[in-house]
Amino acid sequence: MASAEPDRPAPPQPGVSARVVQDAHGGESLLTVAVAFGANLLIAAAKSVAAVLTGSASMLAEAVHSWADTGNEVFLFVADRRSRRPADREHPLGFGREAYVWSMFAAIGLFAVGAGVSITHGIQELVHPEPASDFGVAYAVLGIAFVLEGVSFLQASRQARAEAKKAEHDVLHHVLVTSDPTLRAVYAEDAAALIGLVVAFGGVLAHQLTGSPVPDAVGSIVVGVVLAVVSLVLVDRNRRFLVGEAARPETRAAVLAHLVTMPQVERVTYLRLEYVGPRSLYLVASVDLSGNEPEETVARRLDDLERAATRVPVIAGAVFTVSTPEEPSL
Repeated sequence: MASAEPDRPAPPQPGVSARVVQDAHGGESLLTVAVAFGANLLIAAAKSVAAVLTGSASMLAEAVHSWADTGNEVFLFVADRRSRRPADREHPLGFGREAYVWSMFAAIGLFAVGAGVSITHGIQELVHPEPASDFGVAYAVLGIAFVLEGVSFLQASRQARAEAKKAEHDVLHHVLVTSDPTLRAVYAEDAAALIGLVVAFGGVLAHQLTGSPVPDAVGSIVVGVVLAVVSLVLVDRNRRFLVGEAARPETRAAVLAHLVTMPQVERVTYLRLEYVGPRSLYLVASVDLSGNEPEETVARRLDDLERAATRVPVIAGAVFTVSTPEEPSL
C-alpha cells in the first residue's frame, strides 16, 4: 500500500472550510467587554438613585445612558461568542459576520434608548422645568462614575494601543477602521460616557449656581446629541462590514507581496480581500502559475496555494484561479 504524501494535509470535508479562524485578540476583546459591563452596571444603578434623589435632568439622562451601555455590552458579548462558532457545511467561512449584526443592534439601542430618551427628557424639562436638590449626591455619583468609566476606557485604550502599534496606525484611526466591532463600540461608548459626565457636571453645577433648571435640561440634550453621533458612526461602520468591507490598502499590499514570493506563482493579475469577520479575510486571486503543466497538476497546485493561504491566521478562506496570458500583472 502506498503511503500518503507527508507534506499534503488531508482534504477537508466537502463544503467545510479547511480551517477554523482563531482570533489571537479574542480573549482581550472579551475582557474589554466584561470590564465595560461591570463598570456600566454599577454606574447605572448609582446614577438611577441619584436621579431620583436630585430630580436632575442631566442625571436622569446619564442614568439612561448607562443602562443603555449596560444592555449594549450584552449584545457585544453575544456578538463575540456567536462570531467564534466554528465553520460548518453551510457556513464554510465561519460566522464572523455575526459580530457586526449584534454590534449593529447595540448601536441602534444606544441611539434609540440613550440618545432618544436623553434628548426627549431634556426638551420636556425646558418646557416644564422642575427644580433639583441634593446636589452633593449628584456630584458624588458623577465622581464615582468618572472613575469607573475611566477604568473601562483604560482597558479599551490599552487594547486599542497594542493593536494600533502592531498595525502602525494611530489609536483613533485604528479604532475607526478596525474589523473588531466590540473594541470600537466599547472605546466609543466609554469616550462618549466620559464626555457626558463632564457635560452633566456642568449642567448640575450651573443649575445649583443659577437656580434655573435650564442649563441642566440643556446638558441632557447635549448628552443625547453626543450619543446620537456616536451611535450613527457605529451603525455606519457595522453596515460597511456587513455589506462587504475590503481590506485596507496596506493589508492588500502585504498579501500581494507574499503571493508573488511563492515559488509556484509567476505573477498575480487579480486580488480581492474582503472581511468576513473580525480580523478574518476572504481571499480571491487570479495567478499565473510558473511552468506549463497538465490540468490535473495545475488543479493540485491551485489547491496547494489555497491551503497555504489559509494557514495565514487572518485568512478565513481562499480561492485561486489561473490568469489568462493577456491579463496585466498587479
